[in-house]
This record gives sequence, structure tokens and C-alpha cells, in this order.
Amino acid sequence: MNSANDDDRRELLARIEQYYDAVPRSGARAEDFGPLTLFVREGRGWPFYARPALGWSGPVSAGNVARVRARQRELGIPESFEWVAETTPALRAAAEEAGLTVHEHPLMALGPDAPPLALPEPAAGLELRIVGPEDPVLPSALAVPHLAFADPGTRTGTAGTAELREATRAVAADGSVEQMAARIRAGLTCVAAVVEDGLALCSGQHQPVGPVSEIVAVGTLPAARRRGLGQAVTAALLADARSRGAGTVFLSAGDEDVARIYGRLGFRRVATALIAEPPAGE
Repeated sequence: MNSANDDDRRELLARIEQYYDAVPRSGARAEDFGPLTLFVREGRGWPFYARPALGWSGPVSAGNVARVRARQRELGIPESFEWVAETTPALRAAAEEAGLTVHEHPLMALGPDAPPLALPEPAAGLELRIVGPEDPVLPSALAVPHLAFADPGTRTGTAGTAELREATRAVAADGSVEQMAARIRAGLTCVAAVVEDGLALCSGQHQPVGPVSEIVAVGTLPAARRRGLGQAVTAALLADARSRGAGTVFLSAGDEDVARIYGRLGFRRVATALIAEPPAGE
């Protein structure tokens, strides 16, 4: 890689770091732990995590990680840490010394020079759409990623519409739909979905902050996989992000197989996203 590409990559990762620090602040409070910042969600929704303090360039110790873990346990929230390996390389050794397991995920981005994507035409009976705050499909659009992430990967699974309806009822009752509707109205989150018979078979979100947005929570109902639904939702989210002025759009792929799918849409690996959490069963 030449020096110009190195500079471009550093600038891109700096934009992503600024984004990572900014985006949780619309729904969480930040607690300062020196080299680490713990974001604590206020209200319902996915719990947040700890990550490196913005601009921190010094060392990170296992003791720093342990202090945050103690606070997470005190609050009853997941002991989760997220960061970019290339930006904060010292944190991996500290997390592992503190007893956490570190998982790697391809960090992929699409820059402003990438050509626009043509939105795919869904198969008969399916509709690809941006989900509004009053859309009756919003509860299932929030429920389907839970089923998808419970059965990760790209293979076809067993959870189908019966499980989706049950999960949708749970989401409709816990207040998260109202919270997401408020975020959509405020322009903080965009939700896209592929819909069949009034249910979202696949959905995802992007969350714009200035000229940067991250595509998150793209999940397909396990029984509906291998039909290109995730690509369709990602393309719709990308188009919406571009329409809002996002020059940089990025995401973390679950694994290399998922990364190859995003690669077909023009995303390229730029770094490695790391997630640290306690070992299974702890």
C-alpha cells in the first residue's frame, strides 16, 4: 500500500472513530474511565458497550478493563467492549489479560467515490421499503434481527414466520417500537425491510452522524435466507444514507462469508473490528 493510500486509510479510520464516539451519545450517557469510555443506554434498545476514549493514544491495562467490567456488572449490563484493532492495538492484550474473549470481524467501508447502486427488484410477493415511524411492519422489522443473530451465519435455519410473529408480539409490548419511531422521526435512525404478508423477513438500519453512517443490525429470518434479502436491504440503506449526504458508509461483517456478500455491493475491508466479552458460560 503506498503512502497516499495509507493517509486515506488513516483519515477514514479517524472519521470512523469520531463516529463511534458520537453515535451512542444520542441514546446513552458516557462514563469516563481514563483510556476507556463506557456508554450506558438510557431507555430501551440494544445495550451499549465500552470503547477507547476518543483520541486516546496511551497504554491500556488489564486493570483499566477490570474497572469497567466491575461497573458493567454493577449496572447489570453486558460486559462488552468494542474497538478497531488498527486504531487501539494495545486494548486486545489488556482485554485478554482481564479474562475476556476477543472476536474479530471485518470492518468494511464504501467511500464517496463508489458508484451508486441500483436497488434490486424483489421477487414476486416481496416489497423492499424504508420503514416509517407509523408503519405497521416496524415491530417485525425490529424483531427479525434478534432471530437472525440467535442463529448466525448464512445457512438456511429453522426459525420461520411462527417464531417471527411471537418475537414481534414481544417487541410490540416492551416499548422499543415507540423508542425507534421517535429516532426515525428525529432522523437518527433509518430502518429498511423486505416485507411479505405484512412481516419483515429481513431488516436493517443505518444511523447517520454528519457525513458518516454505519449500517447495523442487518438480519434475515433464518428460514428465509439465501434469497438475496440482506443484499437488498443493505442496498436500500446505502441509497438512503447517500440521499442524506453520507459520504462514508461502513459496517462490520459477522464473518468472512458475510463479508463476501457485502463485497458484492462494493464494500471493501479497511480494518478489523474487535468485540471482547466474557467466555461462553461465564
